[in-house]
Amino acid sequence: MSRRILVLYTGGTIGMVASQGAYVPGADFGARLGRYLRERLDDLPDYDVVELERLIDSANITPEDWTIIARTLVDYWHQYDGFVLLHGTDTMAATASALSYMLGSCDKPVILTGSQLPLEQARTDAIENLVNSLVFAACADVSEVCICFRSKLIRGNRARKLKTSELDAFDSPNAPLLGRCGIGLELRRDLLLPAGQPNVQIPELDHRSVAVLTLFPGISSALVDAALALPQLKGLIILTYGAGNVPDADTALINVLAAAIDRGIAIVNVSQCPAGRVAQKTYASGAVLDRIGVIPGADLTPEAAFAKLHVLLATGHSGRALQESLQSPLQGDCSPFESGGHC
Repeated sequence: MSRRILVLYTGGTIGMVASQGAYVPGADFGARLGRYLRERLDDLPDYDVVELERLIDSANITPEDWTIIARTLVDYWHQYDGFVLLHGTDTMAATASALSYMLGSCDKPVILTGSQLPLEQARTDAIENLVNSLVFAACADVSEVCICFRSKLIRGNRARKLKTSELDAFDSPNAPLLGRCGIGLELRRDLLLPAGQPNVQIPELDHRSVAVLTLFPGISSALVDAALALPQLKGLIILTYGAGNVPDADTALINVLAAAIDRGIAIVNVSQCPAGRVAQKTYASGAVLDRIGVIPGADLTPEAAFAKLHVLLATGHSGRALQESLQSPLQGDCSPFESGGHC
């Protein structure tokens, strides 16, 4: 293959090493990887490995780290035909979502992958995931941010980690897969985003600006009020029941949400269910949110909603423009209505 790929190692299980009885990010990943791929090099695209200066256990990642990763990709954008981003699995879907929004319309593939077992373990899934990701990253038909894991190619802002210990950890509950690696390479070209002119926007993100709150039976309005009173908070994702329902009998809770919206805080309704979409007007317990101005999140994943709200707020969106952008499909992140309107 003549295409050149950059492998950007940010940390995560794939490159971890044992230290004092626990796994920590290990350095010099390029040399370690080369030993494992030496016999396969003739069948793989040419690649270089670059490591972030500060390797990150993905449990520690912040929105500020997304900007570092995005800027690193942009620094190398014109030198390579595609990119493989090695990342920890715990927050991979959130990073993939954020990159899809910051990189915008891509003209090259950015494939995130990692592993459930470190590279040096005998039963590691690292080699399969990395080899498949290199193949997809060398595919000229792919021009978007994706996750490749256990032979599946998933749109990055549609992906979710659904399993903690199985090797097929990721899936796409609300959208079909974009491709698979089997005996042959399968691509759903009818679903892939078309190549576009890069319209990169990498704003300064502030981890304090967006929060996520999961509703639970008996949740206290005081708890929600405390979350909404956090300094610098501009947006809140609420993970609701079913099709977007809340305990509407708790008038104190509804009043707290309404007061926050009146103060200019954007509140986005995303379902706790992995599959399906928010239909905020279906039940009275969801329609109350519609009346006070909560923004329905359709079938956005929690990770995509979180990243999208961060990026939109940081790029100056507010009021009606923010609501319309959140509800409109962006880089294929949600399903539009049949009328072609908002998702």
